[in-house]
Amino acid sequence: MLYNEEERIRRDNTKWTLVQGVLAPFQFVVFLVSLGFVFNYLLYGTYENAASISVVIKTLILCSIMVTGSIWEKAVFDKYLFAKPFYWEDVVSIFVVFLHLLYLFVYFFDFLSVDNQLYVALLAYFAYLVNAVQFLFKFKQARDQNPKNLSPEVLS
Repeated sequence: MLYNEEERIRRDNTKWTLVQGVLAPFQFVVFLVSLGFVFNYLLYGTYENAASISVVIKTLILCSIMVTGSIWEKAVFDKYLFAKPFYWEDVVSIFVVFLHLLYLFVYFFDFLSVDNQLYVALLAYFAYLVNAVQFLFKFKQARDQNPKNLSPEVLS
């Protein structure tokens, strides 16, 4: 089980669940727009500034969702990171954040060419997609575990 009864109640009663529920899809939309700009620049050489700035914006949103996600994890599991049910998601999240921060480093300190900077962003985006799939899987597990979704045979 992903959540015991106490954890499920805390999850359902913390405002941080709603915050995560809003930030996650918002971040995904920003990711898609940014990915479009990045591919457009790499394929056609246009919208360089939009591509670069969009990755910065995506990174800021990622950092905010990481911080609020840690607060959520503390509220639900009494641990800021690496609670047992989300251990591997948190491990990958740290790697995702590292790659996004690496992009900020190469962008703001003007290391690498713009093309190579954006390849770093694409690597970060790939890791982000892996992490997003992990969390979607956990979301499905949580939904399947919800007592409202369980059949009477499972409950008895």
